[in-house]
Amino acid sequence: MKFSTMLLGSAAIVLAGVGAAYADTPKDTVVMAKQIDDIISLDPGEAFEFSGGEVDGNVYERLVYYDLKDVAKMHGALAETYAVGSDGKTYTFKLRPGIKFSSGNTMTSADVVYSIQRAVIMNKTPGFILTQFGFTKDNVADRVKAPDAMTVTLETDKKYAPSFFYYCLTAIVSSIVDGATVKQHEQNGDFGNDWLKTHSAGTGPYVIRSWKANESYVLDANPNYHGSAPLTPHVFVRHVKEVATQRLLLEKGDVDYARNLGKDELEAIHNNSDIAFDQGPKGAITYLGLNQKNEYLRKPEVVEALKYLVDYDGIDDNILKGVRIVHQSFLPIGFLGAIDDKPYRFDLPKAKQLLAKAGLPDGFAIKMDVQGQYPFIDIAQALQASWAQAGIKVDLIQGDSKQVITKYRARNHEIVMLEWGPDYQDPHTNAQTFASNFDNSDASTTKTLAWRNSWDIPEMSKRTQAAVEESDAEKRASIYEGLQREHQKVAPFVIMFEQIEVAAHRKGVDGFNIGPAFDNNWYAGIKKN
Repeated sequence: MKFSTMLLGSAAIVLAGVGAAYADTPKDTVVMAKQIDDIISLDPGEAFEFSGGEVDGNVYERLVYYDLKDVAKMHGALAETYAVGSDGKTYTFKLRPGIKFSSGNTMTSADVVYSIQRAVIMNKTPGFILTQFGFTKDNVADRVKAPDAMTVTLETDKKYAPSFFYYCLTAIVSSIVDGATVKQHEQNGDFGNDWLKTHSAGTGPYVIRSWKANESYVLDANPNYHGSAPLTPHVFVRHVKEVATQRLLLEKGDVDYARNLGKDELEAIHNNSDIAFDQGPKGAITYLGLNQKNEYLRKPEVVEALKYLVDYDGIDDNILKGVRIVHQSFLPIGFLGAIDDKPYRFDLPKAKQLLAKAGLPDGFAIKMDVQGQYPFIDIAQALQASWAQAGIKVDLIQGDSKQVITKYRARNHEIVMLEWGPDYQDPHTNAQTFASNFDNSDASTTKTLAWRNSWDIPEMSKRTQAAVEESDAEKRASIYEGLQREHQKVAPFVIMFEQIEVAAHRKGVDGFNIGPAFDNNWYAGIKKN
């Protein structure tokens, strides 16, 4: 049977929900049920959502990477060697010979230069990861160069801790694309952005066959991949919003993996001998963003009251057990400078006292944007109930992930519930977005989470930036510890939980890699017996 026929059969099964029976998924195809409605674009210069990052992590590669079992250890990926010069600003990368893109084109330094330059010049949402080093559309041609066909130099605007710069080069936005192929699809100076939203031009183990928003994506093995060929040549991921439906599809054998099961579903299938589980800690932080444009949320007493109106332990025990843990600071566990302080608990009298101090003894009405799927809507409904005890009337505005994120990026929310995952394995990735906002104007080019919530913090921003320039690791960790404790007290963020990712799968299907970041959830090792 041809793959296209099998793919149609798999799609029909998932579309039919739980009503159809299906003995086995195709032997050459991994079939996953997953919530993927957050994908906005698959262009690595633009993708900035969890699911898009997972796709691009299987399709593209970067110059350098880190050891997934010990993220403190860096190694070359597309670069064979790399070093920083005596000036502390000029980084030189020698490329691995013989690397081919999925098109069959051989990778050269011209592709690397094009990839970095296009990401900087387009300056889409993740562009700040590169532009924070002083790269701009006006100077990037002078600072990112190719001395020869296998050498690339990148010159930053000043000295940074080299590890910080290397970690930023592991981010999806630093992926290397096939310059010749992408240029063939450029339209009106868009650097191929429109085409790369739904196509790929990478060196990774897979290529994108298709992506249909809110429906599915399909990946095929890259015939020109320089590493070991994927053990299963095709991956079909279908958007299945309801976790109960994911569970039933997995139990019936209609899918190989269910990716978003919650506490109740995991408990229900725990003793099923046909199902196994992969899990790994993830740096994704579940939080509320409180827009400072709102008259009520600008009051510091209100912000503090909301932090005391979350039943952290109750939500964890009754909704999130096994897939989240209580966490109240912006750095994930395991990061340099991370703290495990939990200064807040549900305290209704304390919250009421703070609201009275703010001149709102009877509470107020507020809107919360939330994804209409587990676990977000479940958490939001729990908050709605507990906040009502203090007179706060919450109107839940449900949308799919893309809708919520787009509204949030435009600063048009009042309260939003979302998750944030680190873009690279350095503490600055979260410190910068949660605790830095140098330009609070609508025209700002660095639109951090602090910016999205209209939180104007010039002094904290300076201290956050100073931390990344500290070369002594112990001093740097101490700075982040202090920054987080201050942030917990004053920030318009209610940080609540950190994710533990669990992938339930059929016995006989194994090898999925759950990495510390979403872009290293890798499919190439999955084998079907």
